Amino acid sequence: MDPYLDVLKKYAVFTGRAGRREYWMFFLFNIIISLVLNLGASFISNNLQFIPVLYSLAVFLPSLGVSIRRLHDTGRSGWMLLLSLIPVIGGLIVLYFMIQDSEPGDNAYGPNPNTTSLAGF
Repeated sequence: MDPYLDVLKKYAVFTGRAGRREYWMFFLFNIIISLVLNLGASFISNNLQFIPVLYSLAVFLPSLGVSIRRLHDTGRSGWMLLLSLIPVIGGLIVLYFMIQDSEPGDNAYGPNPNTTSLAGF
């Protein structure tokens, strides 16, 4: 649950890097929460269909931010996310980028989020 909350705390942060764990845990929690909200709204009443829509709107910016930071982590510009607008192949290309390992060491977007600094010890 911590990676999900960490992304929400960085609500509209589009700079820096996000590791695979941060991105995929946020993605997993979003899927689970969306499914629960959609199923709950369907079973309780059709008048509650606005609740999943509100949730989707609330997590749009954090999702965009963590996706851009994930691309930064692989050494790519956040603008590469626009490839997902190309039907089928664009989404597969972006999925490939998201699955890739972090670029080792520092890159143009900041330090590697997967390494911890022990300089103070």
